[in-house]
Amino acid sequence: MRIVVVGGGLGGTAAAARLAKLGHEVTLLEASDRLGGALAPVSQDGFTWDAGPTYTLLPAALRDLFRKSGRPLENELGGDLEPLTVIREHRFADGTSVSLPGGSRAAQIEAFDALDPGLGEAWTKHVDTYAPVWDLLRRNYVEAPWDRKDPGRDLLSLFKTRETLHKRLRRDLRDDRLGLVAAHPTVAEGHDPRNVPAWAAVHLYLEQSFGAWRPPGGMGRIAELLTARLETRRVTVVTGTEATDLVVREGRVVAVATAAGSHDADAVVVAIDPRFLPTLEKHVERTMPAIPPVITHLGLEGPLPELPPELVIHADPLLTIRTGGTAPEGRTAWTLHGRGKLAEDMTDALARHKIDVREQIVTRVDLSPRQQVEQWRGSPMGVLWQGRGTIFDRLGPSTPVPGVYVASAHGAPGAGVPYVAQSAALVAQLIGPA
Repeated sequence: MRIVVVGGGLGGTAAAARLAKLGHEVTLLEASDRLGGALAPVSQDGFTWDAGPTYTLLPAALRDLFRKSGRPLENELGGDLEPLTVIREHRFADGTSVSLPGGSRAAQIEAFDALDPGLGEAWTKHVDTYAPVWDLLRRNYVEAPWDRKDPGRDLLSLFKTRETLHKRLRRDLRDDRLGLVAAHPTVAEGHDPRNVPAWAAVHLYLEQSFGAWRPPGGMGRIAELLTARLETRRVTVVTGTEATDLVVREGRVVAVATAAGSHDADAVVVAIDPRFLPTLEKHVERTMPAIPPVITHLGLEGPLPELPPELVIHADPLLTIRTGGTAPEGRTAWTLHGRGKLAEDMTDALARHKIDVREQIVTRVDLSPRQQVEQWRGSPMGVLWQGRGTIFDRLGPSTPVPGVYVASAHGAPGAGVPYVAQSAALVAQLIGPA
């Protein structure tokens, strides 16, 4: 089959690599001049920062991608993914803090008990509720394509649950600090817990059970390796070419239109926000993108406080510091994320929390949410949760247009490195071998 993949981020490159390994003739169209999307790093003046995610949950998703498309990931990296001992530190308005370890129930109990005796048990009791949720999702939604018209009794019952994340956290976690930690991954992706189904916080179980993992050299290495994998698999990569719409004849997709002409296709994989393609826009008109945070990449010099890979300061605005960038010798790379009432520069807001680096900035890159969405042809945070019905409103892995599939943060099973990688696996399952 001739397959055209629209978008060169993780979902697009992963789908292209898998489908080419299955024997299909694959062309990938990317609007920008390079592949990688939110995984491609940002560089300036000798500094390099992760543009989007800095780590992944469920490392098996990336390992499966590389194993099913060629050489194993550990062979390509020259070593395995590195586990993070501490996923992130949370600092609260009352001056207390907790460092959240990954991959260990006992370590999380110890961490929360250090915050206040007894909190460890309350935390793990809450996290335990997501174990059966993950088992159901894994078998019927994450590792196998779902049928939104007939998802099965158990999956339908889960997706129809009316309980919101906000309500469950208020019920289970009486200490407000635990609620802030539990809600943070959802809030960091731009969602309001009052509009998010309670089951969607299954990431808490994944963090505790499987931990967080980072490739040596940063997430940009995954983008580099996938770009090389496409060359190995002889995928035709066309950069600087924006898809303008799908061409449908007699009810089935036959090509992808661009300003430079059409690319014939027996099947199309959409790895951008479907709203950018008029043919699909009407099918997602009830959805909205989750807005990315305001981002500032900083190149710093001089002595700095010792911080974990990720520090979350719970205030208004909500501030996150990521310290894992690379820099010239004697210098340091940080990334700031901000959400909430950003009426001032984030470095000024940070200074109010006793972390003042304003005199140490040697370079910076500022990115607004709009710039990010335009650059990546969609939000890396995927579709905004607007209630339990959102799960049925977003597309993927199949679509109502025969021959068209979705593999991106905007489709099933959702945003985040492991889910986007799995979206490509689901599409490959549906299309099958050549």
